[in-house]
Amino acid sequence: MTDKPPNTKSGKQKKRLLFLYFPLLLILLPLFSVGRFLVLSQTPQNADVIIVLSGGRGRVEQGAELYDLHHALHLILSNVSESGGPSGDMHQTALALGIPEEAILTEDAAQSTYQNAQFTLPIMKQHGFKSAIVVSSDFHMRRVKFIFDQVYKKSGIELTYIGADSGYNAKTWWSDRYSRETTFNEYIKMIGNAFGYNGPEAKSSLEQIKRWFRR
Repeated sequence: MTDKPPNTKSGKQKKRLLFLYFPLLLILLPLFSVGRFLVLSQTPQNADVIIVLSGGRGRVEQGAELYDLHHALHLILSNVSESGGPSGDMHQTALALGIPEEAILTEDAAQSTYQNAQFTLPIMKQHGFKSAIVVSSDFHMRRVKFIFDQVYKKSGIELTYIGADSGYNAKTWWSDRYSRETTFNEYIKMIGNAFGYNGPEAKSSLEQIKRWFRR
């Protein structure tokens, strides 16, 4: 009985398939993690104030929860007139959640994440606050940190970043329309911010970029 020679043809086919699909795998693997990269939530630290950004559900509630846990004695509500939920605007929502009036500070001019940072910094300085917890939606936090770290860079103010649950599916961001749209929007805005497109004047440019990608 003689041994059968190895199937060299089959071995070559496997190597060829590996050679063809390995680069594709390298391209696809990062796509699975892009949602997780957006989400950022650090361990809560005690601070002088909690800065709550407008624009998403659960943000004021997250700020109120941190206040109730005694992580800070004050809240700054940025772009306060925007809706905070069924109770009304952010200020009304905070009051409905049991935050005392004297603990609430507000600004009502910000129209972008960059302006959230830009317009809360003078309030921080005015009241002598040296630390803050910044609250926004979970998917928004990577970009929030990028912008706030830039604006607050030379202030000496220590920032901690806490994300509020928004229903965003970070692990399988491609599985539902809301998570897909959110992921696309955040990365487009992040790219714009990296190239210096900040504030409301950048929104039209970013919308043009989004339309170009969707063609």
